[in-house]
Amino acid sequence: MLDTLDPADPDFARDPYPYYARLRTTGPAARVALANGTEAWLVTGYRQAREVLADPRFSNVPPRAAGRPKPDSPAQRARGCLARHMLNTDAPDHTRLRRLTTAAFTPRRVDALRPRIERLTAELVADVAAGLAREGTADLVDAFAFPLPVLVIGEVLGVPAADRADLRTWTYRVGSPADALPAGAVDEAWTSLHAYFTALIAHKRRIPGDDLFSALIHDAGEGGLDDGELLAMAFLLLFAGYETTMNLLASASLLLLTHPRELAAARRGGPGAWAAVAEEALRHASPLEGTTWRRTTEEVDLGEGVVLPADASVLVVLAAANRDPQAFAEPDAFRPARYAAAGERGGDGTGGKAGERAAPHAAFGHGPHFCLGSRLARLEAEVALPMLFGEGSRMPELSLAADPALLPYRPGLLVRGPRRLPVRATPPGSTRTG
Repeated sequence: MLDTLDPADPDFARDPYPYYARLRTTGPAARVALANGTEAWLVTGYRQAREVLADPRFSNVPPRAAGRPKPDSPAQRARGCLARHMLNTDAPDHTRLRRLTTAAFTPRRVDALRPRIERLTAELVADVAAGLAREGTADLVDAFAFPLPVLVIGEVLGVPAADRADLRTWTYRVGSPADALPAGAVDEAWTSLHAYFTALIAHKRRIPGDDLFSALIHDAGEGGLDDGELLAMAFLLLFAGYETTMNLLASASLLLLTHPRELAAARRGGPGAWAAVAEEALRHASPLEGTTWRRTTEEVDLGEGVVLPADASVLVVLAAANRDPQAFAEPDAFRPARYAAAGERGGDGTGGKAGERAAPHAAFGHGPHFCLGSRLARLEAEVALPMLFGEGSRMPELSLAADPALLPYRPGLLVRGPRRLPVRATPPGSTRTG
């Protein structure tokens, strides 16, 4: 077993990859002691991660005694209710819950959002450019990477834009280790989220709109969700609907700002090149660091000498699987060309041999719990990145206004991305480095 892992450690949050690389040398999965006093198996191998995510012997239903023991309280009851979402269920409950929401994320419905996403992005780009002209610097997380996905998912779900700041605070807290926050902050967030969604659902019952929440509430009396499931689904769709995309936009922006050669290639390459940037950012800087926790229902042999006992807590670390050298050449390098179409790259070492394509990354998971919103996240990135950084953008040339090695990152093992991304406008004629 390696040294105790503390997900609240700022240094680990900033760069967890050396730890995962060391862990991988012991095998595709390893038993780790966590700072909360528990032990867990972390799966870091790419092939084994995909196998675990598709294997019904790994249950998504959380064990009753997971984590530190907590006394009964309003906050724990709120957490228990909101945690009844479909990521914490197995078939057949998971199948039923997923079926009720799949219709909102069909390719046709998602693609129909493109014009609205383009308008929202253009407005935010104009706001950031104005802020840069006025203040000299701007934070791309607060000013762009957060508001864009929140506005989009808010429209899909019917969440008022005025509530987004409070929702961001609460979801940040419940997705972070308690040790990284002031005492009581996590409990207060769970209680606030429960109260908020209870009130929102009551409002949608009285005054339904043309949104997913209203549709789910309307269907509740027709074999759909019960009241507890409605609350949990509301929480999950909001949390997953913006957290992943926010971290994708922030991480992709940071990667482009620190890799000017790759930025120049994207500008020359057109839409396919920007799509490849999004795919490589998903692999290289996985917005979901790990999946939700799983539990073995029986002993499982993962091969290579790794046998997981029954009733073990298991975390598939997507960030580690996406940098497995057995699956990806130069796994620590940011090389969007590895996801470019075969005709758009050559064998120059930036993306592999001509005609080859990298393995599919695991950033959205795999198997029955594969992310429903993956197409929407990709669409937002493919629209937003060229409008921020492409030729003809209304945004001035940007450069980092902070040392990238010192940027704070979101703590924990669930979601990952920079918490701040300060930028400045680069004076015309100057040369950026990276």
